[in-house]
Amino acid sequence: MAIRIIQLGSARAEGEGLRIGTVRRPPRGVPKSEFSRQNWYDVWFPNLAPSVETMKLAQQAETPAQWAAFTRKFKAEMAAPESAHSVALLAALSQQTNFSVGCYCDDESHCHRSILRELLAAAGAKIEG
Repeated sequence: MAIRIIQLGSARAEGEGLRIGTVRRPPRGVPKSEFSRQNWYDVWFPNLAPSVETMKLAQQAETPAQWAAFTRKFKAEMAAPESAHSVALLAALSQQTNFSVGCYCDDESHCHRSILRELLAAAGAKIEG
């Protein structure tokens, strides 16, 4: 049992389980009835996405210092009780079942899901890959 950290819209791995979209907005131009079938996500969970303001910091980050500023701000958002409880819940679920969390970004190292990976691991999650 484990969490996979994935790019939404990518092909599903065997045994991946439920796919959770940790994004601020649904995919554009895709009917809700197609989200799962097109491998976007089964459940939308924007609670673990950066705020719009913080997301803009990530999108505009061109230097390591700018990325670090985004990382600090996003981690502060994730330290809020509602978000921290969500991370703890996913970490606990990873001990019982397979599922995945993801975002649209091509490059995980320049995406909030890299930080989610770190936060989930710190909360004791079993993470595959």
